[in-house]
Amino acid sequence: MAIGMDIKKLFFDRKAVIDRVGKATRKVLSRFGAFVRTTARGSIRKRKKISPPGSPPSSHRGLLKKFIFFGYEPARNSVVIGPVRLSRKPGDAPHTLEHGGKSTVVEGNRRKRRVKIAARPFMGPAMAREKPKLPAMWQGSVK
Repeated sequence: MAIGMDIKKLFFDRKAVIDRVGKATRKVLSRFGAFVRTTARGSIRKRKKISPPGSPPSSHRGLLKKFIFFGYEPARNSVVIGPVRLSRKPGDAPHTLEHGGKSTVVEGNRRKRRVKIAARPFMGPAMAREKPKLPAMWQGSVK
C-alpha cells in the first residue's frame, strides 16, 4: 500500500535545495569578507610615524587602507580578501608588510638600497578576529 508520497522529495540533492545553499553561501561569505575588510582597514592607522614590528602598518598616504577589497569566487565557493597591487613596479609591498621580507628602497633619483622589513600583519589578525563569528552567520542562512 502506497502512502502517496514521492520519496525523491526527501533528499537534499534537489535543485531547489542546492540553489538555496549556493545563494546562502554567497551571502555568508560576502558578509564575512566585508567584516574582515572593515576590521583590517580599522587596524591600519594613517600617520607619518612607522609602526612597530608585529603591529599593523601605518598608511602614510592612506592608499593601503583604501585599496583593501573582497570578492566572492564562485568557482571555488570562497571569498578573497586583501589589498590590491597599486603599481606595475616589481615588488609587493602589502605582502612584505604582512609577512616581512626584503625590499628595495629608492632614495633620491637613482640611489637604491636593500632593506629588511619586519612583519606588520594586518590581514591575518583581521581574519582571526572575525573567524569566530562565522558559524553564527551560517545559522539560519539557508531558507
